[in-house]
Amino acid sequence: MASKRGPNAPISPPPVKRRLHSGTTKSAVANFFTPASQKPKDKTVWTERAPNEDTPATLLVGRYQPEAKEDGPTVKRRKIAAFDLDSTLIVTLSKKKFPDSATDWKWWHSSVVTKLKSLYGEDGYRVVIVSNQAGLTLHPDPKAKTPKAQLTTRVSAFKQKCSALFEQLDFPISIYAATEKDIFRKPRPGIWREILDDYDLQSGEVDMDNSFYVGDAGGRKLEVKGGDGSVVAAKDFSCSDRNFAHNVGLKFLTPEEHFLGLQPRDFHRDFDLEHFPFDDTLSTAAAPPIFERKSAQELVVFCGSPGSGKSTFYEKYLKPLDYERINQDNLKTRDKCVQAARGLLEEGSSVVIDNTNADPETRAIWIGLAKKYNIPARCVWFRTPKHICEHNDAVRALNKPMNPENRQGLPTMALTGFAARFKEPKEKEGFEDIVPLDFVFRGTKEEHDIWARYWL
Repeated sequence: MASKRGPNAPISPPPVKRRLHSGTTKSAVANFFTPASQKPKDKTVWTERAPNEDTPATLLVGRYQPEAKEDGPTVKRRKIAAFDLDSTLIVTLSKKKFPDSATDWKWWHSSVVTKLKSLYGEDGYRVVIVSNQAGLTLHPDPKAKTPKAQLTTRVSAFKQKCSALFEQLDFPISIYAATEKDIFRKPRPGIWREILDDYDLQSGEVDMDNSFYVGDAGGRKLEVKGGDGSVVAAKDFSCSDRNFAHNVGLKFLTPEEHFLGLQPRDFHRDFDLEHFPFDDTLSTAAAPPIFERKSAQELVVFCGSPGSGKSTFYEKYLKPLDYERINQDNLKTRDKCVQAARGLLEEGSSVVIDNTNADPETRAIWIGLAKKYNIPARCVWFRTPKHICEHNDAVRALNKPMNPENRQGLPTMALTGFAARFKEPKEKEGFEDIVPLDFVFRGTKEEHDIWARYWL
């Protein structure tokens, strides 16, 4: 049947006009067309710091500044209120140990915001946050197994979280996040120096009597209730926050003490520096000699863990007696050490073997060498406990004045390996005598001021 419509007849029914749906929000469209000068700026400025010029940045610093200026450029806040972040100002919303997103957080207690605002606005404090964030990596190692994108996401999420809590506080505040085990990591004092530099404060300008640091790692002991053994308060995972406060000279408080007004709990340090006060009598001329030469030519074998004080002891007590030092850290192999010792002995020098010499088999090499040259073999045994060796190693690695040979920090295996191989030295091995030394700090007051801080 032929169509009754002509070739130019309209189509019936007419097509329906459909609205085009888009996922772009009105605010996004408006923001796109807004000039850059009129867009809201991020109030938190992020920077990165390196421990020295030869290493990548490991400290992440965020500084929040509201739109209104705070005090004017001439005003210095000399009271500092410093806080840890996790389990002190905030906790995870999910109740997990670690947050799983940028929004997985809530305030530690409902009083936190009010208390912090009052410290800044009414009491005139400079408020800063000091936090260890080992889960963050600012500059990933190309050889690392964790994908770079995943590491970058963690840093972004951390920044988003900090910016969000800063917005709720809305006063000038900074956060210092240490991401590696270097001078910035609590309890080490590197971050404190950054804070003083950033706010143009000399150490003597800070009101230390009224400044304080709040953190949850206070070394508090486990508390149980009555005879049923139920836990009232858990043991702290470490004492790093209390030790950080000690290192920089701040009063220490736990979150419960500062925000809730609770009484302090008992705490414990595995290594307490109060047991090692400075004793200037050890460095005076009247002090009894610790080591004396007994023969014109001798071979002295040191025995002790890495970090036990062997090299320092040599420099202070044996080098002035004209003993020559042999050290495998410098010569790299035992064969080179033996070769160097032979050369010195042939010249008539007395020699110190400044190695760990943990077992009789190793010590027998040096005893045999002494017999070959018909001179006495003596032993100095450094009985320094492992935890002090670890402390000494950290002091040396992180402080140039205490590290004339520019040694790097030792891996844990260096100390545990010595402990596994160690056998107490005996005179029957062939030693003429054995001089046992328990650890006592022997040095200047300036050196003790560096040593007597918590570095682990």
